[in-house]
Amino acid sequence: MDWLTTVDHKKIAILYLWAGGLFFGIGGIEALLIRWQLIKPMNNFLDAQTFNELITMHGTTMIFLGVMPVIFALMNAVIPLQIGARDVAFPFLNALGFWTFLFGGILLNLSWVMGGAPDAGWTAYTPLSTSTYSTTHGVDFYTIGLQIAGLGTLIGGINFLATIITMRAPGMTYMRMPMFAWTTFITSAIILFAFPAITVGLVLLTFDRILGANFFEVGAGGSPVLWQHIFWIFGHPEVYILILPAFGIISEVIPTFSRKRLFGYSSMVFATILIAFLGFMVWAHHMFTTGLGPVANALFSVSTMLIAVPTGIKIFNWLFTMWGGQVRFTTPNLFAVGFIPTFTMGGVTGVMLASAPADFQFHDTYFVVAHFHYVIVGGLVLGLFAGLHYWWPKMFGRMLSETLGKWTFWTFIIGFHLTFFVQHFLGLMGMQRRVFTYLPNQQFDLLNLVSTIGAGLMGVGMIIFLVNIFLTSRKPADAGNDPWEDGRTLEWTIPSPPPEYNFKQTPLIRGIDAFWKEKVAGNKGMTPAEPVGSIHMPSATILPFTMSIGIFIAGLGFMFSRDEFGNAFMSFLFNNYIVTAIGLIITFGSMLMRSLYDDHGWHIEPEELEGSERT
Repeated sequence: MDWLTTVDHKKIAILYLWAGGLFFGIGGIEALLIRWQLIKPMNNFLDAQTFNELITMHGTTMIFLGVMPVIFALMNAVIPLQIGARDVAFPFLNALGFWTFLFGGILLNLSWVMGGAPDAGWTAYTPLSTSTYSTTHGVDFYTIGLQIAGLGTLIGGINFLATIITMRAPGMTYMRMPMFAWTTFITSAIILFAFPAITVGLVLLTFDRILGANFFEVGAGGSPVLWQHIFWIFGHPEVYILILPAFGIISEVIPTFSRKRLFGYSSMVFATILIAFLGFMVWAHHMFTTGLGPVANALFSVSTMLIAVPTGIKIFNWLFTMWGGQVRFTTPNLFAVGFIPTFTMGGVTGVMLASAPADFQFHDTYFVVAHFHYVIVGGLVLGLFAGLHYWWPKMFGRMLSETLGKWTFWTFIIGFHLTFFVQHFLGLMGMQRRVFTYLPNQQFDLLNLVSTIGAGLMGVGMIIFLVNIFLTSRKPADAGNDPWEDGRTLEWTIPSPPPEYNFKQTPLIRGIDAFWKEKVAGNKGMTPAEPVGSIHMPSATILPFTMSIGIFIAGLGFMFSRDEFGNAFMSFLFNNYIVTAIGLIITFGSMLMRSLYDDHGWHIEPEELEGSERT
């Protein structure tokens, strides 16, 4: 019950982490099944329909349900600590964001056991995803599940914006914030502007499929290209929603293990802002072959190449940070250093794809698959591994094994390059993506075999990581405040794991890398900005959980509202929108209870603080 009702950002971070781990595992198994089908020509391990469902669910699960919650886990665990806050701005909303995300993800994955998963690709292009071509409920699970999960992400983004704007410790100006706080701030702004677009698209597609509207049905006057525009106006900023937090993690890890301040801090901040701005101006580079015409293609080609400039600034700043530093190759730093060349390779193929004439050749081949995975796996996932190993002692009070961590790094990164490097050449030789089999003697056989072996090696790396977590969890929680000994930011000034109230006294910030500045001045900890006083805490509540269950039930009821059931009672419940109404009553009833009951929270008194410190 403690976990179901918690509004503590540190516990919600752990919930996000386990939920993300679950979905990441599901997406990984789907990926291994895809690779096993492609290990040899004319393989009959999977049939075409199952393969289509797997590639759709793999992409959707990994992007929306696998990596997003792990990003939110690190944001929740670290951001309030880095800015000197006692919690996020809206603890209730924080819990609501998690539970809506989780129930949206569960709804999407229920499709496997409730009549077939979506099969139109993770981008759900119309007319493939309309009821004419996707006749089962698979795409309905996709549209409604992602709307519910996306609501959670949007709530989270608004919450972090409010937290960073309003809750920074005294003296922490914007240009003194750690880079991870900056990238979280800008990512949250992108979420605020990008997620409404996909929400609108998913609502319209739901109306097409369930209520018989005609936004995307060509025969009824709709436009399939409209879906592409709506999807990619969200879809390209989404790539930066994923990668910018990884940039922030790398910008924390490399200075710590180089014992140097981040090179070019202000240029990093402005490069991040520029990436976010340009990220909204490049969406049609996914649509060069759609027939938008030479003017549109040229404009989007130029804007896509422009975005490489701020990204390049970041790459050089990380290299210059390490240059002349006392570099220690701990597990977090191995992942961070491995991130730089790997992500750069993904960026270079991105510039290749930005050339519209070349894109006509690359489009829908394995070259695009390789590029995308170099950016998302070689970039984001390596960044998340760096962040998890780096902040694990702060979150759980236990240091992960360095030996097992290094085994994780080498097996994962070697497996990654084996899997995806060869896919560039498969694409250049003409192998199309999303094909469930291929004919022999086209020079595809060996490279596909290598790619599948690499995927298996990545799986081994993940298993070693899970073993590391399991073994570490059995050790006593004995990590110090600053277990890496070179911590530069505020989270390393308090116990590991942090107490419920985070900071006994709000710290006073006197510069960038606030903790490092105090260390240089010869101080053991931060100078407090206030005397010890009573600390206000928010109350735990079950309402976010019940509201999310209500939305889940309403979504399920709406999806089956037009079905014919063999059972008259079931038909009565679903066809008359009674199930949908029950779900909405639960949600709005919970909202009403929240509105009418004035919860003032509770306080931790100074005497309790002194007692807890002595124990």
